Amino acid sequence: MSEGTLYDKVWEKHKVTELPNGQDQLFVGLHLVHEVTSPQAFGMLEERELDVAFPGRTYATTDHIAPTEAEKRERPLADGEAEEMLSALERNTADNGITFFGFESGKQGITHVVAPELGLSQPGMTVACGDSHTATHGAFGSIGVGIGTSQIRDVLATGCIAADKQHVRRIDVEGSLGEGVYAKDIILKIIQELGVDGGVGHVYEYGGSAIESLDMEGRLAVCNMSIEGGARAGYINPDETTYEYLRGREYVPEGDAFEERKAYWESIASDEDAEYDDVVTVDADGIDPLVTWGINPGQVIEIGESIPAPESFDSRTDREAAEKALEHMELEPGQSMLGYDVDVAFLGTCTNGRVSDFEEAARVLEGNTVAEDVRALAVPGSETVREECERRGIDQTFIEAGFQWRRAGCSMCLAMNDDALEGDEVCASSSNRNFVGRQGSKDGRTVLMSPAMVAAAAVEGAVADAREHLDDDRSGTAGGVEEVAD
Repeated sequence: MSEGTLYDKVWEKHKVTELPNGQDQLFVGLHLVHEVTSPQAFGMLEERELDVAFPGRTYATTDHIAPTEAEKRERPLADGEAEEMLSALERNTADNGITFFGFESGKQGITHVVAPELGLSQPGMTVACGDSHTATHGAFGSIGVGIGTSQIRDVLATGCIAADKQHVRRIDVEGSLGEGVYAKDIILKIIQELGVDGGVGHVYEYGGSAIESLDMEGRLAVCNMSIEGGARAGYINPDETTYEYLRGREYVPEGDAFEERKAYWESIASDEDAEYDDVVTVDADGIDPLVTWGINPGQVIEIGESIPAPESFDSRTDREAAEKALEHMELEPGQSMLGYDVDVAFLGTCTNGRVSDFEEAARVLEGNTVAEDVRALAVPGSETVREECERRGIDQTFIEAGFQWRRAGCSMCLAMNDDALEGDEVCASSSNRNFVGRQGSKDGRTVLMSPAMVAAAAVEGAVADAREHLDDDRSGTAGGVEEVAD
């Protein structure tokens, strides 16, 4: 097993005891809840007449069912089931003294966008949420895990979960990203090389020069999709980029208290001589933007590559998966994804719904117009993101280009709201999953890509190379590299 890694240190600091079944009882430092997976858990507490053990460590928002059209946010919501879930969350948080970021708070949004921007997610934490993409919070050097309803109950009642310790795989991403290549491309490249099951039984520690050069929003995007690679969690060791991002945020201490906290954060980083269960190196130099061609995130190619033939895969399972994907996507081996017609362009989600994502996509849209037959949605990851984009005038670039500028929510990522594909529409999406039916239609087709690539597809009406719409002045970061003064 690994030794001296951030994962080992955080695990030991939060381990309460070893349980009779061999699992560890792990204390949860930050618990995030939303409206979909929490009602049953609160109901279980009521049945047992139990109180929430640590209400000050739990924070709630509404995201999955949140309407993204402003006029549809009037209460009661038109969708009766959505209204029931939202009302239950409001009642449960009020009854238990839990902070809730609702529509009127000005802080509502996707759980994994809201917690980082408020400074709730911090290095050295264990973070749990009833959502698989809790791995996002590992960008701060924390261990974020998605949990089920019974575990939500456990956290509410005891502050702890039962968990199995994983192996640690170190992934060194070396080199530098070229123009028009982003954090989203890094994680898609990792999944392409290691597979959607490559991380089973592991957590991923991301490092190397390409990772260290990412801003925090890029790191959040990488860690977010760890689960798509099969890993239980993914994290990046905290550094000055982390500390400067956190400084001054609402839930982060100030002054001497900040410096004291920072000393702890530095202490939990992986040791230089840490031992890993596995080490993998990925070359970031020269990679092109990546797009998916199939129906899982591992069925992905660089934009200049051709779609692989099923017989090129080693295992029968992969060959059968490729055949199924080609049939669903109506594609042929050897074909390029360039020029693949799209009907919908969707920009947002917990992967790519932050300010820099919209900033970089706006660079592509500047002076361009969305293709005539494309329905284009821009959905900020939080109301804070929306307001900042509007303050900078980024929203106007989207609106003038022909995008619908929406309110915060999960939106078309999983279509538990009014935003969904219709029939066999093809969607160029900045989301994290391209499973059949994921975006609301069993016949719908999803192509995952970076925000800039979504913008290019919207303009061209087909999968396109965003680099053709970008100049050499890389003014944004978009989950990319930070600007460094000479």
